[in-house]
Amino acid sequence: MNRPLALERVRIVLSRTSHPGNIGAAARAMKTMGLRQLWLVAPDSFPDPVADARASGAGDILAAARVVPTLQDALAGTVFAAALTARRRELSLPRMHAREAAAATVARTRDGEVALVFGNETSGLTNEEVGLCSLPVSIPTSPDFSSLNLGAAVQLLCYEMRMAALQPPPPDDPRPEFATHKQIEGLMAHLEQAVTASGFHDPANPRRLLPRLRRLFSRVQLEKEEVAILRGMLTTFEQPKRR
Repeated sequence: MNRPLALERVRIVLSRTSHPGNIGAAARAMKTMGLRQLWLVAPDSFPDPVADARASGAGDILAAARVVPTLQDALAGTVFAAALTARRRELSLPRMHAREAAAATVARTRDGEVALVFGNETSGLTNEEVGLCSLPVSIPTSPDFSSLNLGAAVQLLCYEMRMAALQPPPPDDPRPEFATHKQIEGLMAHLEQAVTASGFHDPANPRRLLPRLRRLFSRVQLEKEEVAILRGMLTTFEQPKRR
């Protein structure tokens, strides 16, 4: 099967999957669309013969799957992450429908690896997990019956990713060097340290300061140089003032 190079840089991340059959179904969905990177965050059961049976020819995807304890670990090394979520969430960025989100995600593969993140079958993604991602994504299902099986959701997003990857590449114009997930998390940790030390932020009464700042940074899509500037400013602010 011809596999567009962009798809080599796409991770499908399943967080806290409760039924191993859905892992197998996701692997099969990925292989039919030419995606190969499967990451599993704290699955209830894996490896599992039920997953093998549901994969139906995609056992190589399961064999190569990476199992990690946290979503942070699954996103390490990525430059962009899109989170599938059906619910509107406070402090969340505006959601994109699957088709436009796939195009936006594939575009970021020019900078490095990207991730599509799916939550638990019953509870979905937590607010904290969605907050770690750059873009909330929804599937415009019928309002009369909006329930989608996890395997079906993965199939739909993988199809949209493949269709986006098959489009002619955009002109090779100069484009900004966006900050990676690791660099953004480093900035957030540095910022939390600085505002706590200054007394502006009280960890015992946070008032959602840090989630609001995270949303701001996701909205503007910080570049690497901008992160360096902000961290340089924070370092200067932290230094003792000369008398």
